[in-house]
Amino acid sequence: MESNKKTPTKKNLTPKQKKIAQVMQEFKQGDLHSGKTETIVTNPKQAIAIALSEAEGLNIKTN
Repeated sequence: MESNKKTPTKKNLTPKQKKIAQVMQEFKQGDLHSGKTETIVTNPKQAIAIALSEAEGLNIKTN
């Protein structure tokens, strides 16, 4: 059985989703830093927390 749930493509991502994708890409490349320090994030759970935190700060109104 196929589900009708569509996954978002790059064209129809919300700004918050774009920010999360950007932060996770930084993590995968090894460029994600924790706060203002030079410490590189190596824990994927910490990277997700940083991504969600940065996306919350966007304050974009939705429909």
